[in-house]
Amino acid sequence: MEIEYWWLLALPLFFALGWLAARIDIKHLLTESRALPTAYFKGLNFLLNEQPDKAIEAFIEVVKVEPQTIELHFALGSLFRRRGEIERAIRMHQNLVERADLPQQQKLDALYELAQDYLKAGLLDRAEELFARLKGTSHAEAALKYLLEIFEQEKDWQKAVDTAQQLEVVTGRSHQKEIANFYCEMASKEIMDSRPEAARPRLEQALAHHRLCVRANMLLGDLELALDRFDAAIDAWKRIETQNPAYLALVAERLFAAYKRFDKTSEGLIFLRGLLAKYPSLDVLNVVFTCILEQQGAEPAYQLVRDEMQRNPTLLGLDKLLEAQLLEAPVQHRHDLELVKNLVHQHTRSLAMYKCDNCGFRARQYYWHCPACGEWETYLPRRAEEKGLPA
Repeated sequence: MEIEYWWLLALPLFFALGWLAARIDIKHLLTESRALPTAYFKGLNFLLNEQPDKAIEAFIEVVKVEPQTIELHFALGSLFRRRGEIERAIRMHQNLVERADLPQQQKLDALYELAQDYLKAGLLDRAEELFARLKGTSHAEAALKYLLEIFEQEKDWQKAVDTAQQLEVVTGRSHQKEIANFYCEMASKEIMDSRPEAARPRLEQALAHHRLCVRANMLLGDLELALDRFDAAIDAWKRIETQNPAYLALVAERLFAAYKRFDKTSEGLIFLRGLLAKYPSLDVLNVVFTCILEQQGAEPAYQLVRDEMQRNPTLLGLDKLLEAQLLEAPVQHRHDLELVKNLVHQHTRSLAMYKCDNCGFRARQYYWHCPACGEWETYLPRRAEEKGLPA
């Protein structure tokens, strides 16, 4: 009973304290709201009524009267950019950049935001100019990364090399793999323009920066083959085994073509069969299968695929096995085999794809530069179903 009396006495006291606290908070809120200029509330009203252009005008007036509300400009500019309203974001950030009384760090922040706006709008030249101005500032690392992205989009590979080297200095992290690929891109352009000798030093630079650059040796082989130096082409492709043998699958067909043009078909077949034994691969299997089929007939070709299926069973291999069986099957059984093969082939189409290890993007062709995430050398040279095979 005594406890109940205590609560009856305490309740009015708690109520009075709560009422007093609320009055103080309301008074503080009203004081702060009176300190804000009218344009601030007009801007909020325009935003709520989906009139962003009028809201921008109002908020620009707010900043002129109350410089401490500059953070509002940054927040709204970022919001507009995220919503895809790039012109409005540019307008907000340009207004900040043009302010003569803006502190130096906030001016740099505004330049950084404006550069991102231009990049999002596809105005690469303007974005490049602003990001370049941010070198040596607090935004240097991020600016260099964006510049690298711009030069990759523009395929300005020499600037990409220079920027990657600057990024190494700023971050302390290696970008040698990317730099090697930039030189490979330059070499590819020279080869396409029928200037193989101009491509050679580019590939040598690629290997100097990254000795495990498989792509450089692949291109060197292509270069030598274009010059009818078949033995040099074969040697270049063979060097891939010391870098990463899994990538031999990507040059298996070219290797055999070089042996064939060098009048060493039998030697080429022996070499490729050795590769297939050491590094199981559907691409190598396809080349060896075709060669045996042409030289020795359907039965040895079928035996090859059957043995490979027993050693490394995959659905992609089954598709190849059914193809080999069709060559040997009696006419009366071919219809049923073709039906089974077509069903398996339809299913394996989704498996016969390369996959980016960074973002998971799948593609039927092999990419050195992932079109989805923009990373370099993230695709394994094996199809999705082959990745479980021993290396």
